Amino acid sequence: MIDGVVIKELARHPDERGFFEEIMRVSDPFFAEGFGQLSHSHMHEGVVKAWHIHATQIDWWFVVNGKVKVALYDKREHSKTHKELNEFTLGEDGGQTAVLKIPAGVAHGLKVLKGPADLIYVTSGEYNKEKEEGRIAYDDPTIGYDWVQGMPITNKNIT
Repeated sequence: MIDGVVIKELARHPDERGFFEEIMRVSDPFFAEGFGQLSHSHMHEGVVKAWHIHATQIDWWFVVNGKVKVALYDKREHSKTHKELNEFTLGEDGGQTAVLKIPAGVAHGLKVLKGPADLIYVTSGEYNKEKEEGRIAYDDPTIGYDWVQGMPITNKNIT
């Protein structure tokens, strides 16, 4: 596992009305960096959003519905897991019901395997395009990740 990445499995409590599950508490040890912003991304099946990277901001991702494959790549030169790649499947139909913590300096992206998919994410800071919103091409050769594997990209909206 990439250093600093945390996956928090969630406990779902079903009954005849549906279910209840607690996503995150301010007192969770993996949430020590704190709250900056809550955002929602609604995506269609086959969409790829990759690669993003932040200088100081931490992300916590939760897939409400749909199913996504998440890939993380450690770009931090002084990290003990530098250049390590991790994959996670989050959401419905075999995906993990979990919150994924993504540290600053770790490139991250996703592909919607079953859509539409809704990603709710918390960031440790407010959106700041100039300071935090780093972009790396989805087909960057230094990462070498194949976003087409297993399912073609069906939407030309690769960001």
